[in-house]
Amino acid sequence: MGNPQAPGATMYVVLFRAKIRALDDDYLQTAARMRELALQQFGCLEFQSMTQGEEEVAISWWPSEAAILAWEQHPEHLLAQRAGRERWYCAYSVQVAAVVRDYQVVC
Repeated sequence: MGNPQAPGATMYVVLFRAKIRALDDDYLQTAARMRELALQQFGCLEFQSMTQGEEEVAISWWPSEAAILAWEQHPEHLLAQRAGRERWYCAYSVQVAAVVRDYQVVC
């Protein structure tokens, strides 16, 4: 992952962790749409997710808390959150953190 932020700018990470109840085709379409919206309309810098067994983890990098809050309140995202609570997840947690250090080793 590269850091396209200006030197000294604070970057934020959102960590979403969930226990899966059941995933279906609607989930796959919704997840793809949410990723598209986050990256194209809300300034999300990068978005990665994985599922292993009954656990899902998604990590997204953001340029500001304001971008995260705008994303959180977008009408399509609110509908996706509701579907997640009612259909797809037994439980989930969301953590937002400021990145205090970012460095890379490139091969």
